[in-house]
Amino acid sequence: MDNNTLKQRDLRTLWHPCTQMKDYGEEGTLPLLPIQRGEGVWLYDFDGNRYLDAISSWWVNLFGHANPRIGNAVKEQLDQLEHVILAGCTHEPVVELCERLIDITPEGLDRVFLADNGSAGVEVALKMSFHYWRNVDRPQKTRFIRLSNSYHGETLGALSVSDVPLYSATYEPLMLDVITVPAPDCFDREDGETCADVARRQFDHMEQALAEHADEAAAVIVEPLVQCAGHMRMYDPEYLRLLREACDRHGVHLIADEIAVGFGRTGTLFACEHGPITPDFMCLSKGLTAGYLPMAAVLTTDTIYQAFYDDYEKLNMFLHSHSYTGNPLACRAALATLDIFDSDPVLERNRELAAHIDKRLEPLREHPHVADVRQHGMIAAVELVQDKSRRTPYPWQERRGLHIYRHGLTRGALLRPLGNVSYLMPPYVITEEQIDFLVEVMTEGIEKAVRA
Repeated sequence: MDNNTLKQRDLRTLWHPCTQMKDYGEEGTLPLLPIQRGEGVWLYDFDGNRYLDAISSWWVNLFGHANPRIGNAVKEQLDQLEHVILAGCTHEPVVELCERLIDITPEGLDRVFLADNGSAGVEVALKMSFHYWRNVDRPQKTRFIRLSNSYHGETLGALSVSDVPLYSATYEPLMLDVITVPAPDCFDREDGETCADVARRQFDHMEQALAEHADEAAAVIVEPLVQCAGHMRMYDPEYLRLLREACDRHGVHLIADEIAVGFGRTGTLFACEHGPITPDFMCLSKGLTAGYLPMAAVLTTDTIYQAFYDDYEKLNMFLHSHSYTGNPLACRAALATLDIFDSDPVLERNRELAAHIDKRLEPLREHPHVADVRQHGMIAAVELVQDKSRRTPYPWQERRGLHIYRHGLTRGALLRPLGNVSYLMPPYVITEEQIDFLVEVMTEGIEKAVRA
């Protein structure tokens, strides 16, 4: 097999996700990247080229490709039990995983419901919140409050509580009627304001929405600290503290979508720890299995669980299911991932790596076409603009970020942009020298992008 042969076979059969396929066809300008294998931070094609995976393969890979500790755990499980229905059956890996998730997540999250992927996890949380209020005789609480620029997945419920028109506008007629509140995005800070000041100022909008809609609102859903698909916009933990208090005061659930930011991405194991807060629902996926197998977990409180615990005849049970719920192979991958967190100083090392990323990106703050360099832990983003003083964006149709992407591939780096935002969200096994390389390549790519 070689690169070209695989690309030709691919383009005859596959419809890729999140992709305009014409970009890769005969008239297209983007290269399709065939990957044969992975090792650590590197991906290798069939022709001997390698690419540093700066985005952790859609933010899932924590400890490098082909990690032997996780791989061996999955192989061992494969010889014991590959899958069993979780409705009425149980097995050791799923019980141990749920026990350990309860131990490491914020206090008060005492029950675990499993699903297949992040979007499905969000669907679980939305349905469970709605159903809870029905079970406790508050059936009028049917609506959800979201932040502007938020993203929670591609299934219809998850898309309804998202606010990135690129993904959702087409499907508007199919969606839930939700309430949108301006996000506390620190990018919009005024002169002299801190990010905490912005959070407090913007929270007035949420307070007003909760006061006005508490009787009909089931839950508020947020991505703690980083709106990842929303161009990596970031906000201060002060907003989480204010939101938890207000949700309690108004009797509205709080759903924390930690699918992208959980498992060490923001410097703590979970982003909610920065509050610190305990949400009513915490959605986990992506890093849960370190990129090995699809799995999601929704943690909630015993109070919510008890509202469903009743006589069968009352039909109060939560009838949500996926065929592969609690898959033993995925559970073993997740357990091996948690073992690495337990045995290695992952968070301490991440803080060192994050400091190095910050130091290396600092010069870009003075670039005449960089409006913002922002970072939470192991997530860092650089936003390009046409006019720095006015923060005027480049027209989205120009796709400036793709110049960085294409240049990165010529230099052996996978830097997939979000519009005009180039970002780093690498595996935790990256080295300082590899960070230096990525920042160098990104800087070169930015120069090409602004001159295009």
